[in-house]
Amino acid sequence: MRAQLRRRLEMAERVRDFLRAHKTDGVGEGLGLAKLEELVQRAQVLAAQQRVGVAMTRQATKHRNEVGRALQSKILRYLRVVGRVAAKQNGELANQFPLPPSNATHEALVTAARVTLEKATAQKDVLVTLGMSPQVVADLAKALGEFERSLEATREGRREHVGASADLIAVAAEIAEQVELLDGVVQYRFGDDAELMGAWASARNVLGPFKPKEQAPGEGGSQTPKAA
Repeated sequence: MRAQLRRRLEMAERVRDFLRAHKTDGVGEGLGLAKLEELVQRAQVLAAQQRVGVAMTRQATKHRNEVGRALQSKILRYLRVVGRVAAKQNGELANQFPLPPSNATHEALVTAARVTLEKATAQKDVLVTLGMSPQVVADLAKALGEFERSLEATREGRREHVGASADLIAVAAEIAEQVELLDGVVQYRFGDDAELMGAWASARNVLGPFKPKEQAPGEGGSQTPKAA
């Protein structure tokens, strides 16, 4: 979550808590608190969804990298060598097992693995008699399946993250509008109470609660908080 968006949501929670604390004074009764609470709750759900999407994407990416390295440097390389050896006795097996470069795209790696799996499965008996481990075909099928599932998990995680992020931005905009509306209510109710107005200004400051600077005797001026 971007820092600016996070600060705005934290501000909304402080504003909500302020209004709850002074509900007995009539501020929160039918004057926008319920709407703000609804928006804050919605934002919290979206923020959680966003975090899940990011975590899912990172986990899937890490797993894909691990499986991809095994495919590239172990299984496909092994079968490539087996194919070259076998081709000396059976010319039909020459160049049947492609090995993509280390910087190959995910699609290129999947394509090479599928081709190799198909050829190795079809020629398994012959290759085994020539020294290939029977287990390697099963290992290739398993690794390919895991790699493809990790790609889908990454796409799903990104969809969760992107979708939640877009909705969260929209909710944050609604929160800003609602806080602006509530500011008028609070100003009307507590405009003559300097202490409460200071607490309100601190609550709705997007950059976070602030402490007024100490002033030397005779100095004037005041700190103006940044509003939502």
